[in-house]
Amino acid sequence: MDTILVTGFEPFGGDARNPSQEIAHALHRHRIRRAEIVGATLPCTFAGAARTLRQLLHQHRPSLVVGLGLAATRVELTPERVAINVDDARIPDNAGRQPLGTSIVKTGPVAYWSTLPIHAIVRDLSAAKIPASVSQTAGTFVCNHAFYLLMHELRRSRSVRGGFIHLPWPADWQPRHLTGATLTFEQLLNGVCLAIETSLKVRRDARTRGGSIS
Repeated sequence: MDTILVTGFEPFGGDARNPSQEIAHALHRHRIRRAEIVGATLPCTFAGAARTLRQLLHQHRPSLVVGLGLAATRVELTPERVAINVDDARIPDNAGRQPLGTSIVKTGPVAYWSTLPIHAIVRDLSAAKIPASVSQTAGTFVCNHAFYLLMHELRRSRSVRGGFIHLPWPADWQPRHLTGATLTFEQLLNGVCLAIETSLKVRRDARTRGGSIS
């Protein structure tokens, strides 16, 4: 049976909860299209996230990896297009580390593209009335750090695909003043499941033609 690795992050920045962590845990051992999900939490630290991610990849040998993270001010599910080779932290991570303008991998390329079908994911989420859009930046904090290292680890594999999706703060969680989002936690969970299903069945991403997605 194929394995899907879904990672989320522990709470950070003073929050008591993180929807990415709770969704990863909720999906643990869930099956989609005859593949079993392993849901796991990454520490919200630059060093810890890298170490834990490598351990998970080695242990589970997944065929698909979907990283999840929180972008509290966004209002949609946002599959990320690209991970860039820089750490530039606006706030310290949970270990108190705050790198500024440093390379993630000194000899690595400037960026890696996601190998998830990001346009097809947005198409299918939108068809299900779940707000979604492609994001052009995963930031420069621990989410981007983990995304970049994931793609660096997968760079020689033609069979394992991976990428990252940012989630908004759930509208039914407190404090609601953090965001104008209207998506509930259950909708976010359903959206991630749909994104995984699309990633399993779509090998070539949808493309825009004449202003529409095909």
